[in-house]
Amino acid sequence: MKQMKYTAEQKRWAVDQMKPPLNRTVRMLSKETGISEVTLRTWRDACRAEGEFVPCGLSVEHWSGSEKFRVVLETAPLSEEELAQYCRAKGLMPGHIQQWCQACEEANESAPSDGELGRVVSPQAREKIRDLERELRRKNEALAEAAALLMLRKKAQAIWGKGEDA
Repeated sequence: MKQMKYTAEQKRWAVDQMKPPLNRTVRMLSKETGISEVTLRTWRDACRAEGEFVPCGLSVEHWSGSEKFRVVLETAPLSEEELAQYCRAKGLMPGHIQQWCQACEEANESAPSDGELGRVVSPQAREKIRDLERELRRKNEALAEAAALLMLRKKAQAIWGKGEDA
């Protein structure tokens, strides 16, 4: 199969088609333009790596958490007028951004504090820890008993001397 060469303008146009407000899917764009889906995804991912906002062509409700968070960060310093302009350009509603901002704030409030981070353990890990602690306690008791028996043996030998059995 012959590899196609695309100009920078074609790449830019295709990526712009995947951005808001059009939010066209890779599959739809591929069918209409004849550019392979793999090529379109590669261009989209390259733009994302450069920090551009290119959603997956899904409706706003299906955007990933990282895409929503990026929008919250981009809109945080904007005034109401600038926010409205941003929303029109991206095909968003200001209500969406307010919901995402609130979700980000709530996520930070419910996150464990620095002291609790080390204590978050799965139930399976808790049970394994409990079993290991029980085994350690049993071995410590056995070691203490063995040490006590050795001490008694030495004392008995000191008192009565070595017997014929020893």
